[in-house]
Amino acid sequence: MKKLRVAVVGAGSFGRHHVRVVKELPDVELTAVVDPNIEGAHKNLDDVIDQIDAAIVATPTNTHEAIATQLLESGIDVLVEKPIAESSQAAERLGLLAQKNGRILQAGHLERFNPAVTALEQAVTIPLFFEVHRLSVFTPRSLDIDVVLDLMIHDLDIVLGFTGAMPTEIRAAGISVLSPKVDIANVRLSFASGCIANLTASRISVEQVRKLRLFQPGEYISLDYHRQDAVRFAIRKNESNPQVAFEPLPVSPGEPLQLELAAFFDAVRSRKTPRIDAFQAAKSLEVAESILAKIKEHAGLVSETIRSRSNLPLR
Repeated sequence: MKKLRVAVVGAGSFGRHHVRVVKELPDVELTAVVDPNIEGAHKNLDDVIDQIDAAIVATPTNTHEAIATQLLESGIDVLVEKPIAESSQAAERLGLLAQKNGRILQAGHLERFNPAVTALEQAVTIPLFFEVHRLSVFTPRSLDIDVVLDLMIHDLDIVLGFTGAMPTEIRAAGISVLSPKVDIANVRLSFASGCIANLTASRISVEQVRKLRLFQPGEYISLDYHRQDAVRFAIRKNESNPQVAFEPLPVSPGEPLQLELAAFFDAVRSRKTPRIDAFQAAKSLEVAESILAKIKEHAGLVSETIRSRSNLPLR
């Protein structure tokens, strides 16, 4: 089998991991690394674009659309790190461009390939309530985007996937603490089915927490993204003294990034639709945009409250 020739565009904090995994995978060859800021890397995509079959784009978000467009128009299959673009409209444009050119375009929603999420997919029945926390220690990475697009986008993608629907109501609040962008946000999504999802994302936490709890008829399931495990809690039936019982869901351990890239290269070879395409990514972005609009609305309300009460005497 001929090896796929692959380029990684952007070898920063996360792009380096793509480089590592591509080198480890069979049947693919790391043909080029493109990054003007990395010594030894190619400085310009034009230098290698006619030497590759597929590319991974791990550059800043505001460059995703332009780079992916150049690749797709050159006949290259592409995986673009999340968020796939700066806006849902841009994601839609990329999806249509991939269709027009007969190219594979996968969005890099890594948590979809977390083995614990894969196990949870098999256990979901009727989602009624989600409680999700994604908290990270502050780093200077990804400060060009809000925490909603940086961290919460993972969980938005998963909740939309499990519910199979867009929310009918969104409530949100968020604040900027250590950057000009929103650093912590809390969101409540309501769905036509009656399902509710509460999501909190923060990049200024003193600890790293990545957990999801799903409540559905007769049970709830607690998932830890970091540990890659999930536990089901349910009431034992047909007993005189009912008790809460728990059992771990069967999880096959694996590195999510390796699983994600293997799935992408499989889609490239088979020409099948990738697990997360641009149109799915656009839906997550559309919800994220609505969340950010609600956060802005809430911030205006808070500012007005502070101004209106600034002259009140202290108690």
